[in-house]
Amino acid sequence: MLSPTHGSIVSDHPSYHEALPKGIEVLRWPHKHSLPEPEVIAFFESRNLTPSRWSNGPGEVYSVHTHNYQKTLFCVKGSITFSLPDLKKEVALRPGDRLTLPPGTRHGAIVGPDGVTCIEAGD
Repeated sequence: MLSPTHGSIVSDHPSYHEALPKGIEVLRWPHKHSLPEPEVIAFFESRNLTPSRWSNGPGEVYSVHTHNYQKTLFCVKGSITFSLPDLKKEVALRPGDRLTLPPGTRHGAIVGPDGVTCIEAGD
């Protein structure tokens, strides 16, 4: 595993890692350059997961819902803010940030002013 200073999307460096209650994790991308989509896809494929890419326009809203699988998501362009109503918390993601939600985590989201593109996979 490379350190964040080398540009790896996989890091346990505590400065960039936010552990929230109930196993929710946020990993912040510490670099000014954007996160290359092929690197995100390779991250998932190296874990035998099938990534899915999606985009939404500014201000689009996802109502609160759950999944029966662990969801890992990278914001690759734009921004999105996830609401975690059971924790009374919001998590804003910008390009390069990673969010992991355990199965059954209630969450919703609102897309930022420039839209968003994300790549995600579930396991």
